[in-house]
Amino acid sequence: MDTYLHQVIWSNKVESYLIVLAILLFALAFKRIFSKYLAKLLYKLVSKAGKNVARESFLELVIHPLDIFIVLLIALIAFDGLVFPTAINFQIFKITLSDVIAAITNGVLIITVIWLCLRVIDFIALILEDKANLTNDQTDNQLIIFFKDFLKVLIVIIGILLVLRFSFNRNIGNLLTGLSIVGAAIALATRESMENLIASFIIFFDKPFTTGDLVKVNGFTGNIERIGLRSTRIRTQEKTHISVPNKQMVDTIVDNVTMRTQRKAEIKLEIDLNASAAQLKKLIQDIHHLIAAPFSQNNSVHLTDTGKNAHVINIEYFTDITQTLENFLLHKEQVTLQIIELMEQAGIKPAAASKDVLIYKAGE
Repeated sequence: MDTYLHQVIWSNKVESYLIVLAILLFALAFKRIFSKYLAKLLYKLVSKAGKNVARESFLELVIHPLDIFIVLLIALIAFDGLVFPTAINFQIFKITLSDVIAAITNGVLIITVIWLCLRVIDFIALILEDKANLTNDQTDNQLIIFFKDFLKVLIVIIGILLVLRFSFNRNIGNLLTGLSIVGAAIALATRESMENLIASFIIFFDKPFTTGDLVKVNGFTGNIERIGLRSTRIRTQEKTHISVPNKQMVDTIVDNVTMRTQRKAEIKLEIDLNASAAQLKKLIQDIHHLIAAPFSQNNSVHLTDTGKNAHVINIEYFTDITQTLENFLLHKEQVTLQIIELMEQAGIKPAAASKDVLIYKAGE
């Protein structure tokens, strides 16, 4: 038996192969126990900050990457005790098979670590979102999503550099020097994308609008659904979904309807020329009383023009912005009907030559 164990096959003793096999089987059998233990230790580091986030959510995120990482790490340590068989260590383009296997192993190990880091970032984002949900301000929620995506991109870039260093034996210092030159050229070629990225930071810190706000921009009106690294996503009132580059959101005039303190309504009356000055004066006074506070705020009723077709009375008033759009529409309807009743009671007729006798412009 001892003779068989010391028999050399492919530059290694049978005993060495059995030891490596035993270690691998041990790692596969107990990987879940090890990964859960490490996950629980990692959870304790962040559990105080995220008491309301279930521990199971964290375990589900990190268990699988930890399983793979533990098995790969133990396998790498175990195989390091073996001598790579010279019989199969052939060479292609000055690269041996052992170098290829080592490069693949290092690459997979780095990718697994990056995967684990991305999962931890997801969990930290869950903790921060849980805290942000305690406030009514949606800015914090959007900021968390933004920086989560930003950090993920940064981690992936670091992972690529590590793979180039440990799998392809590239000097990262020289590579970064070369990338800085290439990066400058790419920055010039992708100037608009860089401008949109910078604009996204301006939006987050200047806060001209936040997620959920109703805005008017470039002829579109809708609610902000998401502010990304490159563009802002808006759900329009027609229920379509549009993406506006962040640079345009910064450079153009954006009307944040949500930030308005009042809603404006405007009525234009075109009165028949047969109406006397006394009738017009009485009608203006009656409309003043009709839209007086608290029914409306900052109202204005004036005879602004007269001509060969009609006398023109402009009516402007503001209502509370806190009322719903449905209530605002009911309010408009009520005012319009009461103005018509006042004209009927005073015996005032609309201008017959005008197609649009009563033109109502209401603010949103």
